Amino acid sequence: MKTKKRWALTMMAGVMTFGLAACGGGASETSKPAETSSYPEKPIVVVAPSGAGGGWDKTARSVAKVAAETKLVEQTMTVENKPGGGGAVFMAEYATKDTKDDYKLFVNSPPILINNLKKEGNSPYGYKDTTPLAQLLKDYGAIVVPADSKYNDLKTLMEDLKANPENFTVAGGSAPGSMDHLVAVLPAFKAGVDPKQMKYVSYDGGGEAIAALLGGNADVIATDASSVGEYVKAGKIKVLAVSAPERLTGDLQEVPTMKEQGIDAEFIIWRGVFGPKDMSEEAFKFWSEKLKALSESEEWKKELETNAWVGEYKNADEFKSYLEEQEKLITELLTALGMQK
Repeated sequence: MKTKKRWALTMMAGVMTFGLAACGGGASETSKPAETSSYPEKPIVVVAPSGAGGGWDKTARSVAKVAAETKLVEQTMTVENKPGGGGAVFMAEYATKDTKDDYKLFVNSPPILINNLKKEGNSPYGYKDTTPLAQLLKDYGAIVVPADSKYNDLKTLMEDLKANPENFTVAGGSAPGSMDHLVAVLPAFKAGVDPKQMKYVSYDGGGEAIAALLGGNADVIATDASSVGEYVKAGKIKVLAVSAPERLTGDLQEVPTMKEQGIDAEFIIWRGVFGPKDMSEEAFKFWSEKLKALSESEEWKKELETNAWVGEYKNADEFKSYLEEQEKLITELLTALGMQK
């Protein structure tokens, strides 16, 4: 017993010595001047995992633009488009090859959850393979038809779609089972349409989906509400409904919500910035501070207004908790539609 007691005391003394040494080391490091932080030392890339013209692309470019205008980030920030699979192609590379690349960030939204949770076209990678840094804004879905379409309201479109789903080509800027598909499917599902009978064609980004609509390759598209304003002003399209809880402002202020038209459907498209899974503490601290400051700047508020976005900032911890909640909700939605993995 004495031997065991002596051994235990020796171990405790060792642990206390280690703890004091660690505390002493921390105090010594924190006493160093802040300017010893060297990050960032080279240009930073912000990836939009889609083609040009969509919500991810616009968000990434706005973040880079405001970071430069406000001088919050002195290093050059460039935006790269990496389309494919509604973001799944980029994630496969990022989650395996760029896990420690502090100089490559990316913008994403619900597809980072949907692609990981859906049955078809499933991606093995999701937000848990990244470091969520901040949510910056939220957007909503829009149901859009060409300007010369005979449809002027969502209810009539849904009635005809229900009667003859094979006669319609519905398109979106993300893969089947992903965000635009869900925006299209939601009102149809609520109106009694069998989602499995809908013909959905996917494109790499909202810009390509709108091009398909204007080129006569789709009858209706589901896309981000913020990406259609210029086409509405040019008289090229009609927006039949938005998935917001209430009417939006700006170019879409006359567009009724889905709920206003008797279809109980709502879909929020949040957007945030992510870093690599094994991001350094130095880089994490830098971006946590800079993205918060960016979200509070007047320049960012102007970007929100210009793009018809709604600002909604969440810090890293809040954002991660929100993603956990969203994961449960999207699983329920995909299950209801028979699309869960």
